[in-house]
Amino acid sequence: MNKYFLVFITVLFFLFSCKGKKETTMNKDEYYTCSMHPQIMQDKPGNCPICHMELIVVKKTSTAADEIMLNDEQIRLGNIRTDTIRNGTIGDKLVLTATLNADESKVSSINARVMGRIDKLYFKNMGDYVPKGVHLYDLYSEELNNAKQEYIAALEKQQSLGNSIIDFNRLLQSAKMKLLLWGMSEAQVNELAKLKKSSPLTSFYSNASGYITELPVMEGQYASEGMTIVKLADLSSLWAEAQVYASQLSAVDLNGTAIIQIPDLPGKEWKGKIEFANPEILPGSRLNLVRVILPNPNGILKPGMPAYVSLKSRELKTLTLPTDAVLRDGKMSTVWVQSGKNSYKMKMVETGLESGDRIEIKSGLQNGDVVVMRGAYLLHSEYVFKKGNDPMAGMKM
Repeated sequence: MNKYFLVFITVLFFLFSCKGKKETTMNKDEYYTCSMHPQIMQDKPGNCPICHMELIVVKKTSTAADEIMLNDEQIRLGNIRTDTIRNGTIGDKLVLTATLNADESKVSSINARVMGRIDKLYFKNMGDYVPKGVHLYDLYSEELNNAKQEYIAALEKQQSLGNSIIDFNRLLQSAKMKLLLWGMSEAQVNELAKLKKSSPLTSFYSNASGYITELPVMEGQYASEGMTIVKLADLSSLWAEAQVYASQLSAVDLNGTAIIQIPDLPGKEWKGKIEFANPEILPGSRLNLVRVILPNPNGILKPGMPAYVSLKSRELKTLTLPTDAVLRDGKMSTVWVQSGKNSYKMKMVETGLESGDRIEIKSGLQNGDVVVMRGAYLLHSEYVFKKGNDPMAGMKM
């Protein structure tokens, strides 16, 4: 009796064990994840260890290497929005962000022409306005003082000896020319000839007007020949320098008038002329430099101010997308295209003119493709997180 009872108990234990294993067996085509934290993937139901929300079941799907699939909840939370791309109109006006800079053609550098010690500076602050002809600095220079004495000696010998076999006029002119080349003015040389007495200090005057942008010297410092004493910028006109994509430059009227607006001065506009478009693309980017000359007669505009430059461009009828739908990394442009229900594929595109919040698509897409208009950056991040590599890497048109 005991023998049969033990067999019966053993059979029951085996049946219940098999039933339990069957209930916990996982469907290999499904996994459990969190809608807020898709990195959580478990083989059984439960709660998210991060936010403690209940896990949802997701069916496993096989996607191509450049594709990604999301569930309905992820699409809703990520605010993924798609639309069908169609031909549209773009152009007529191109608005660029720019910065105001000093007109380099109106920047003057006043340099020391002879070696000496700067005894006194009459302008010591950056941004000070220096009028033309004003007393700028005093210099003590042994070389210049010796040249002054040579000029005075030649002048005295000419007056005392009169007609002689020595041509004192040539000696006098040579001594005078040395003083002029070393920075003395004609009036200073004439005053030296009149007084026949030289001062150990020589005054130097500004040969230009403008605001001090560089002042690399101090009082008591020795200045070598050619050293910069001060740099002056004439701000009666400025440069508005903007960066533009090379693909946009061909659509810009470089002979037209540019309209400049300053965010710091709302309600005002300035007209300028495009002076220069850099023929060379900046290394490591697809950007080009456009420079507009901007009149500034009242001095209200300052270098460093941000600006908007509006340029006239030709109107095109072409495929366009919102600029936020195009991902750009400096080397290529890509978009996400819907390839099926809840699945998305990345495609490389060639962009063209950009105007406002729209950008031209020159190649890579066709009329009727369903493109992700909002949430492209989220899709990109999700792809990198799930597949562990950048979908842009190795892509070719």
